[in-house]
Amino acid sequence: MIFVVQQHQATTLHWDLRLEVDGVLVSWAVPKEPSTDPHIKRLAVHVDDHELAHADYEDDHKSTWDRGTYDNLTEPDAATAIEAGHIKVDLHGERLTGIFALTRTAMHGNPRNWILVKVSAPQV
Repeated sequence: MIFVVQQHQATTLHWDLRLEVDGVLVSWAVPKEPSTDPHIKRLAVHVDDHELAHADYEDDHKSTWDRGTYDNLTEPDAATAIEAGHIKVDLHGERLTGIFALTRTAMHGNPRNWILVKVSAPQV
């Protein structure tokens, strides 16, 4: 399965995180650049799904910031995990690598608000 992060200059600059799930790109708008620091949480606003072809879309306002593949680490599957409000994925991109979690928070009373965070690696 693929993932893509597109830097998007709309009304404000943000990053669109998109995960391929069941033939579409499930999408979140992230107002600040996704962080690889496990101590930093980012707001991620769940937005409408996009067609898979959108993964390659670029124009004057949108460019690919990162892309790659991912493994779903949440049982039983990605679609069920998203519906339940928590998904953990292992990203294999150029900028984003390792395990990230998205958790619905309903912060500020908005059920579309999620938190994106890199999960720290286990201590060896």
